[in-house]
Amino acid sequence: MIKPFSIDLSVNVGGLNLRNPVMPASGTFAEGLDKVIDFNRLGAFVTKTVTRELRAGNPLPRVVERPGSLINAIGIPSKGVPHFIEKIIPKYAAYEPPLVVSISAPTAEGFASLAAELTLPGVSAIEANISCPNLEEDGKAFAMRAESAEKVTRELRAATRLPLWVKLTPNTGDIAEVARAAEAAGADAVVVANTFLSMAIDLKTFKPCLGNVMGGLSGPAIKPIVLRQVFQCAKTVKIPIIGCGGISSAEDAIEYMLAGASAVQVGTATFLQPAAMVSIVDGIEMFCLQREINRVTDLVHGVVIEEADDQDLAWLSPPT
Repeated sequence: MIKPFSIDLSVNVGGLNLRNPVMPASGTFAEGLDKVIDFNRLGAFVTKTVTRELRAGNPLPRVVERPGSLINAIGIPSKGVPHFIEKIIPKYAAYEPPLVVSISAPTAEGFASLAAELTLPGVSAIEANISCPNLEEDGKAFAMRAESAEKVTRELRAATRLPLWVKLTPNTGDIAEVARAAEAAGADAVVVANTFLSMAIDLKTFKPCLGNVMGGLSGPAIKPIVLRQVFQCAKTVKIPIIGCGGISSAEDAIEYMLAGASAVQVGTATFLQPAAMVSIVDGIEMFCLQREINRVTDLVHGVVIEEADDQDLAWLSPPT
């Protein structure tokens, strides 16, 4: 009897074991989706970002569509820590995937305090959204500069024993440098990346389409850029990378893994197709099955880069 070929989809991301590499991006997933998909099919849960203070979010309108993309300015609405502890954590306890809690704060000390308070039974890891504005840096995101990213990550590392994932922003000149700083300060993994700062204008009213004027660009349009950023970070850090940006199919997820990501997060695609994450898991498994790849981890860093010889580069030389 021929033993059927089996695929090991499990991955380890910064000390956290996942049954497969697919999970939601923060802010794009809620408990109500359990009516649409089997939650136990996911690699992990990543919550909406939690803040200490109650937040109503940004003024309406908050979302605008553009070709191949979505611009949102939701503004991290939050019901605060007590509500999260009492209502949200128990809901996820009924399912098998580990719970990753996304947090945000205006200061490094605020991040650390929040991480310490949410280091609780039922929470498997902390994802620090350091791509939010930082009051200590004149409104810039912590992740825009290596120095501020390192400072907040050190504070977080000292505050929690849980695996610490640090979510970076693509809105920086050298994301690999920021990733190195987070790694040096004790991050167990980095999420590459959040949305791109952008805007849209209504040609009927001559006004910005968003109530907040600017918002974050997500969706398939940003995938080639974030894929490049994942590749650059993977060449410079040893900790795992979670790719996030424009993933809507198994092929997208596999590209990210080939570029160096150990796992992926899915966001905008879930708005268009609520079962997108489950379809991506199935597609990754089928891809590996067709190519007789035993372990999905074999895909990580699998992109082949051929070194060009002098003859290949001759056309770059100026005429003599």
